Amino acid sequence: MKYYSLIILAILLATASGCKKLLDVNTDPATPQVVKAEYMLAPIIFQMANNTATDYRVLFKYTQNMFSQDVLAASVVWDRHGYVSASDLGGSLWRMAYVNFGLNLEDMIKEAEATNKWTYAGIGYAVKAWGYQMLTDAHGPVILDEAFTLGKLEFRYQDQPEVYARVREWSQKALECFNKTEGANVAALLSSPSGDQMYRGDRPKWRKFVYAVLATQYGHLVNKPEFKARYADSVVKYVNLSFANSADDATIGFNGNTSGDSNPLGQNFALFTPLAYGRIGQPIVDYLTGGVRGIPPADPRTSVDPRLTRMINPMSTTVPATNGVYRGVMPTQGDVPTVKTIPHVLGSVTGSSATPFPGKYIFANAARYPIMTYAQLQFIKSEALFTKGDLAGAYSAYIAGIRGHMDFVNTYGRNGNPSAQAITAAEIDAYLASTEVAKTAGDLKLADIMGQKYIAQWGWAGLEQWCDLRKHHYSADVFRNYKQLAEGELNDTNLGKYAYRLRPRYNSEYIWNRKELDKWGGLAPNYHTVETWFSLPNN
Repeated sequence: MKYYSLIILAILLATASGCKKLLDVNTDPATPQVVKAEYMLAPIIFQMANNTATDYRVLFKYTQNMFSQDVLAASVVWDRHGYVSASDLGGSLWRMAYVNFGLNLEDMIKEAEATNKWTYAGIGYAVKAWGYQMLTDAHGPVILDEAFTLGKLEFRYQDQPEVYARVREWSQKALECFNKTEGANVAALLSSPSGDQMYRGDRPKWRKFVYAVLATQYGHLVNKPEFKARYADSVVKYVNLSFANSADDATIGFNGNTSGDSNPLGQNFALFTPLAYGRIGQPIVDYLTGGVRGIPPADPRTSVDPRLTRMINPMSTTVPATNGVYRGVMPTQGDVPTVKTIPHVLGSVTGSSATPFPGKYIFANAARYPIMTYAQLQFIKSEALFTKGDLAGAYSAYIAGIRGHMDFVNTYGRNGNPSAQAITAAEIDAYLASTEVAKTAGDLKLADIMGQKYIAQWGWAGLEQWCDLRKHHYSADVFRNYKQLAEGELNDTNLGKYAYRLRPRYNSEYIWNRKELDKWGGLAPNYHTVETWFSLPNN
């Protein structure tokens, strides 16, 4: 009885006070409702790696970076440019934008703006711009204005022109935040172990990241009528403002001790350990063994390209591999003719998920996870200048991109056990002097640029590589080693077409937002083959 009397008394006192709520948890520092920006940033940056890597399991099959060992595995449908129905496979970027970032990112920006944590706010807008750029380039039309409208159960889609414009707006807001005076002690928070896992709060590097996002966006528009007159110059402008060398590369750090703090491309995270993923595709083998400008030999053992031995393993009976030929999986064929001979991307040459995995190149548990790189941007610039007709400028950026990727390998790709030797200056010079590299601006071809970009992006830039393939419509002239699929090799629902978009996340859209999805043709079995706006010639 005494217990209930105390409760009634408390209620009466709370009612009498009028202005003070009985359960005003915001007055209790142990249970805050407003979370500080510094508590949210590290998990948000982690999701950049987590969700891109998760979707890359299937995008790597479209780009032919990696395949499945087993032709009977369900995931082979992606090798054939299909999709797994009633599944969230291919929906991780969608989840990233609306759930993992979601209101956490919105709240981080708001709290940072309200407390003069302007670097946190700027990073928030930069990540938001990058995230929506990735989202729309994967899916086409997405939820934009109504994304976080409370009380709604159905959400309207908006197409790529609107999303591209919003990415530019958020990029500008990020730059404005980076110019504002910081509050006290913010730098220490950003540089702490639980702070900014990409640049440790380095504002100049984050500005370069924003410019890299803008350069990438304009680089997708090569088919638009305005590209030569306007967009190419925007690509060059923003690339020049972005990364100066590999030291500026946007990469995310991991300790590599457990699955929770490991690089998503590594063994501990286990995304690529199943046999359905992670088998090295034949295109990268061909590109690294004479196929950029020539005809790659059958079963090569060596190459003038020093990146071959640093990036992938040959077939061998030992772990790590020390001898043997280099061979990759052909699309839809699995590991043939001999079972378990083609190296797994993590370094196991048996193809099984058993340890030990040496974790070669960027596939080690403690390796830094790449988001964007200097080499990648130089090839974007080279392509833009080549398309515009500035061959001299295109050639200069092309050579810078090749050298930049050699630096990337030396800086971020010397992982595994034993770790690879650094690429020497003599090896780089020998490669540049070889027949695999154009010697003059007049000799440069678009396929040279895109072939080198394919090498530089292999294994980590699945979406940008897919954008390249789609904007050039899977051209065999542009991508010399992409294995063209016959109509019978493509998925039955594709009607002879390659994939041009990922379907929206099944669990949210096909179950809860089906009416809006139907407006865009999303219920059609071949919706994933419909071309998105960015690669079309119309505005």
